[in-house]
Amino acid sequence: MGKDAKFVVRLSVSERLSLEKLLSQARAAKAKLLRARMLLKADADGPAWSDPAIAEAFDVSLSTVHRLRERFVWEGFEAALDRKPFCRTKPRTLDGAKEARLIATACSVPPEGQARWTMQLLADKLVELEIVESISGETVRKTLQKTSSSRGSASNGSSRRTPMPSSSVKWKKCSMSINAPSIRAGRW
Repeated sequence: MGKDAKFVVRLSVSERLSLEKLLSQARAAKAKLLRARMLLKADADGPAWSDPAIAEAFDVSLSTVHRLRERFVWEGFEAALDRKPFCRTKPRTLDGAKEARLIATACSVPPEGQARWTMQLLADKLVELEIVESISGETVRKTLQKTSSSRGSASNGSSRRTPMPSSSVKWKKCSMSINAPSIRAGRW
């Protein structure tokens, strides 16, 4: 169906009352309130605004109004009012336990002949240990990026780093004593 198809919104009395009650509440999600206002204006038994009029009034695109009408007709009142649930099309390669095994492997000693773990070495090791069936180096990189471990530093991230003392106070004292005579002498 193209955008020319018209989906007619007809709100029942109870639906209209629940939308008005939602709009009168002190706290509600901004996007939900916007959809409620658009549904009230699109109601065929009420104001019956056109899609371009709704889009202009609420500063949304025509396709947003069209999708709202379509969702109301096909999925119902609650579905049109609530946010569309996020559905993951592809299952995650690494769950929490597998991520932990990856991090433990990354923090371990690299294989003989290697100075450090590379993303591809880690991916191959996870397959070798039968943690996953297959995994790319990019997935390993993205997973490790979420952690605080750093494979390139002296610390492997397993414990907190000791804070370095601030050198700003020392620097200020030093710069003041160096610049002070030149300021008094009039040299800038």
